[in-house]
Order: sequence, then structure tokens, then C-alpha cells
Amino acid sequence: MQKSEDAAIRMKNINYIIGSDDIETTPLQTYSINICEFLNELSSKLIKSPILREYPDLSSLAFWARKANIQKIKKLMCNGLVNRMGRGLCFHITPSNIAINSIFSYFFSLLAGNANIVRLPGKDFPQINYICNLIKDCLKNYPEIENRTAFIKYDRDDEINAMYSALCDCRMIWGGDKTISTFKNYSIKPRCIDITFPDRYSICIINSESINQASQEQMLRLADNFYNDTYLMDQNACSSPMIIYWLNDNKDGRNKFWNYIADCVKQKYNLQDAMAVDKYTKLCEDAIHYNNLGDISTDTNLLYRYEIKKLIPDIYELRGKCGYFYEYSLKNFNELCKIVNEKYQTVTYYGINPELLKEEIISNNLKGIDRIVPIGQAMDIDVNWDGYNIIYSLSREIIVK
Repeated sequence: MQKSEDAAIRMKNINYIIGSDDIETTPLQTYSINICEFLNELSSKLIKSPILREYPDLSSLAFWARKANIQKIKKLMCNGLVNRMGRGLCFHITPSNIAINSIFSYFFSLLAGNANIVRLPGKDFPQINYICNLIKDCLKNYPEIENRTAFIKYDRDDEINAMYSALCDCRMIWGGDKTISTFKNYSIKPRCIDITFPDRYSICIINSESINQASQEQMLRLADNFYNDTYLMDQNACSSPMIIYWLNDNKDGRNKFWNYIADCVKQKYNLQDAMAVDKYTKLCEDAIHYNNLGDISTDTNLLYRYEIKKLIPDIYELRGKCGYFYEYSLKNFNELCKIVNEKYQTVTYYGINPELLKEEIISNNLKGIDRIVPIGQAMDIDVNWDGYNIIYSLSREIIVK
């Protein structure tokens, strides 16, 4: 069996959750039958699990990995697909604050045809423990994939990071700018491909007139969707909106929207004591340090809203958490485009034409905004993320003429 650099990977202080240091690194064909069947079996078992009621992110994972969705994604990228293979061994450095990203990262690279070493978050997420046990069980029926899979845990360690970086053929680096900078300093193979997911910033655009016209049923659904985009991850995800931009702004529309959000949050959200203190501290710090902020609106400690007086280039430094939002009355899309930079990732929307916003992004030659999705889809991670087509980036094409 071919190993990384013809040797098994051995080092102390590495905890192998799945697999071992004896890993096969040769690539497979992109979207191979075995890989697709493995993901579908995993999805089927996960869908039947009662744990999905407790962890919505596992439900999203199960829905994404089902056969129908994988075939849909495969069909969309069918051009040149038969001539694509993985690059070899992929090393995944996954975020510590979003539990399920590590599993999605593995799925994407697996579909590309790679062997995978996935460094799991150090924090003990119950849903990660559950899905790892399920993956381990399913892998028994797919030895070709099992031999190419390792899920590991270890404390921050430059020697281990450097070792895996030197051995791999591609890296998926999820984390802040500091994490990416650290991994960029390690030596890698000349043909190693890095896909990096640095700090990004996301916003929401809402048409007040559409809120005024919305029925009770529509507002209940909208509030639930907004909750999933924001409170579900305590606004920790890079795709969670920080600023709400109001088009055709009016007081009635704003009040109607936030009243529904407040009711939804009171029913569903559990604000931890430590988070409540941090959130209030943030409110006080903003009041002291930012002259560009105006009125403050609160609904108990669950919902804070801070009015922005003027759009400035560094507005993306305003970051809330656990139900802390900034608001601005937007005149038009062009006003927003003047301050967008490469930090901007996702725009969620309600009551606007996304095609018009897309045209503004293109016509203004913007470096930022990679996704424009309805409210409720901020967390819907897919093979197209942060401007990358991940499957294509993690695979190679064999040219035949």
C-alpha cells in the first residue's frame, strides 16, 4: 500500500478518532460510485436518527449527502467530469466554533477523489461525536474509502502541523486570518493546492415595503429563517449577517419585522449568562468607541439593535453576537457597493430582486460578495463556497486530445 512519502504517519500526541497513521494516499476518480454510495448510506442512517431533532446542523448534513442531491451537484458539473481525479492527500484544518464544517469539508474533498486527514475541533461537540461514530460504522462497508480516511484531534502543535502540511497534496484551511497566516508559513509540496476560508463578513438587505405587505404566516416563516441564519450559531458563522440594510425604509416595516423576531427568539433561544455579559459589554464598548452609531433599541437582553449614521469603508469591523445587530437605512444598491471589499461574503435578502444586486456587483467590479441568497439560506454550505468551486479546485483534469 502506498503511504505518504512511502511511510506511515507516526507522531505522539495525535488522537485518531477515525482511521490510523497507516493511510492510503493515492487518488480516486471524482464522484466515484463507491463514494456516492457511501455518502448516501450515511445520509440514510442519519435521517432515521432521533438526534436530528436536537441538532439541526446534522439534519442539514443528512439532507445534503442524500443520493438525489449528490446526483444533482454531479450533473451541474458534468462537463469534463469523467476526466477528473483527486489530487492525493487532503489535510483539513477546520474551524473551532462551527461544529459540522469539518464533516462538510471531508465530504467535499472525498467527492473530489482525495484521501483525507481531518483535524477536528478541539471542543467536544456532541453532534461531532455522533457523526464520527456513524461514519466509522459506515466505512466498514467501503474499505477503499476507509483506507483513505483519518479523523484526528491534537492540541496546537507546530511540528504536527508542519508534518501534515509537508505530506499533503492539498489543504482546506478554515479559520481566521491568523490561522491561515500560520499555515502559510509551513513548507508544502510545489504542487500543493490551498483553499483558504479567512475571516469574512455578511449582511442582510430587507425591503420594508415587502414586510408591510407580508401576511402573518409569511412573517412567522421569515422570523424562523432569520433565526436560523443568526441565533442558531450565535452569529459566529462567517455567513451570519451583522448589519441589516433597509430599502424603502419605514418605521412600521422595521417594527413589524423585529417584533416577530423577538417573539421567535423568546420561544427558542437560550442566552447563556456568560454570553449575556459579553453582549452587554460589547454594547457599552460600541457606545464609547464608535461615533458613527446612533440610537440603541433593545428587547430584553435577547435582541440589541444599533443604528448606523453613515456608511464608511471600515464598517465591516462592526461585529455582533448572540442577537446583536446593526441597522442602516439604505438609499440604493450603489450606496452599498461603494464600501464593499473582499471581506464581504454573503448577502441574505427579503423583498428585493437578487439579479439587480448581482448586476451592481459586476458593473462595479467588486472584489467582495460571493453569495446572494434568501433569508434562511445563509448556512446552506455547498461545493460552491467563498467564490470557490471546491470540487474542481481539489481535483485535477486529465486532458485528452
